[in-house]
Amino acid sequence: MNPLDSRHPSDPLAPQRLRPGAGAEAVMQRAAALLSSRNAVLNLSTDEALRVVTHMQLVNFPRGTTLLRQGDDSKLDHLLLLLEGEVSVDTSAGVLSGPLAISVLGPGSIIGEMALLDDAPRSANCVTLSPVQAAMLSRKALEGLIDQHPRVAAKLLLGLGARTAERLRALGEHLQIYARLVEDLQADNQRLRGGR
Repeated sequence: MNPLDSRHPSDPLAPQRLRPGAGAEAVMQRAAALLSSRNAVLNLSTDEALRVVTHMQLVNFPRGTTLLRQGDDSKLDHLLLLLEGEVSVDTSAGVLSGPLAISVLGPGSIIGEMALLDDAPRSANCVTLSPVQAAMLSRKALEGLIDQHPRVAAKLLLGLGARTAERLRALGEHLQIYARLVEDLQADNQRLRGGR
């Protein structure tokens, strides 16, 4: 059984097997290389990454597809490792003028891991900016990885936790910058009103 599947175009989350000769082995090697790279922060060896990849499915999305929708609490059972293409990440929380762009992610980026781990609603919108190919790890597949390769699964989960902690630290730094900006704006406002 080849673990990498492609998706039916009308339902990007409905699995469909890769056809023979479609280069499944090359895709598996690429996914493993991205998972084991230094930028992945997962601390997986190539062999460990290949074990993870055997539990993933290949998914393809056209440009303009909403992969994750902020606040969605119905499709929380997977994460995506981007293999090709770019995804825009934005949030609409408290923004009056429309979505606030957070970043653009490309190959090697992982999205959706927080909801996979804590089963909470999605925290951001993710929309494809180009055709995207990704490897999906479902909660059921993660449970299979835990059963078959507990040490590899533990390293994967620790790595995902480290990535989340890294992003939280960066968010804390951004909040400090925003707090300083608010203080400066409040001081300017006071000066303009004739106070102090």
